Amino acid sequence: MEPANKKKATAKRPAKKSPGAPAPDGQTRGEQSSSGATTHFGYKDVAVGEKTRLVHNVFESVAGKYDVMNDLMSLGIHRLWKRHFIAISGIQPGQRVLDLAGGTGDIAALMSKQVGAHGSVVLSDINDAMLAVGRQRMEDRGLVGNIEYALANAEKLPFADAEFDAVTIAFGLRNVTDQPAALKEMLRVLKPGGRAMILEFSKVEFDPLQKIYDTYSFSILPKLGKVIANDEDSYRYLAESIRKHPDQDTLAGMMEDAGFKNVTYRNMTGGIVAIHSGYHG
Repeated sequence: MEPANKKKATAKRPAKKSPGAPAPDGQTRGEQSSSGATTHFGYKDVAVGEKTRLVHNVFESVAGKYDVMNDLMSLGIHRLWKRHFIAISGIQPGQRVLDLAGGTGDIAALMSKQVGAHGSVVLSDINDAMLAVGRQRMEDRGLVGNIEYALANAEKLPFADAEFDAVTIAFGLRNVTDQPAALKEMLRVLKPGGRAMILEFSKVEFDPLQKIYDTYSFSILPKLGKVIANDEDSYRYLAESIRKHPDQDTLAGMMEDAGFKNVTYRNMTGGIVAIHSGYHG
């Protein structure tokens, strides 16, 4: 993994439109409904109230193959990205930390080692099937002393104000219907001085890499999903959801709008993913 470049966010940036494969039906990537009544589910417009259910169905379908899915989507590099994400998190022994959209527990497992026996990690997910897989994998790894579990919607967290020293979300924010609400909730549950970190697929920096990435994402990945998980549609949605996710500067601006201070981001692997960081002022 190449050295990550770290950039200071600047406020009030206009949203950018990501290049790549064209969206169907003339829809431009990055568009948001002006009425607020609809949102995107991949490249489809759906009612806001429907997206959570549709995303739930996707992850209900892929829960048993989630790690395989991540390997396919990142060619296995996601494991390095996640280790780097936690290595630079600044999480200390004895802290209480929250991992949102925790999936099968890769991030929670790494944080469990960081906080030690006197700290605690809350592994949360909105999807009960994903949370069950995560819990089983934590137990299989022998990580049972300092991990708690919570079925939780990132847009309305069931935790007290200022409860956590750090909050993380890895490859989950793009599936949240109301991302500004989730960012505000992350800020609310952080202690003053606490840090939020977001690891997410983002906008590729180089056009030649973008073309290769698009070909893989839209031509190869769905077919692999059909062969390996018998679910071509879910894998197509996951590729589309990456292209609909805000780019690096736009997400940094959203974090600032939510109230985070000292917002920065760093790209990895040519911008295929980015790590965003912000503090509770």
